[in-house]
Amino acid sequence: MSQVDIQQKIASFTSIEQALDYFDIGFDSRFIDKHRVELVKRFNGYLILEKPDDWFSARRALKNAYCKIQRSQLDKHTRSACRGCTTCQRR
Repeated sequence: MSQVDIQQKIASFTSIEQALDYFDIGFDSRFIDKHRVELVKRFNGYLILEKPDDWFSARRALKNAYCKIQRSQLDKHTRSACRGCTTCQRR
């Protein structure tokens, strides 16, 4: 899949859940309901900063956005691990 194809596929999504399903990323629907706008903004920001070359780079941008928001919810004064993230590689 070329860069143009992946960008067209991303543009065709009508919800963030479609993107998460397409990129095979597990998610918590309650978390998505609560942080939908922030997640979409961060994902779009990552896509603007670096245009995805293929499925894997687009998936990485979405995973990074999802993980960044989840990690931002952790208590900053303790060294708690990221437990809620279903795809986190920073555990």
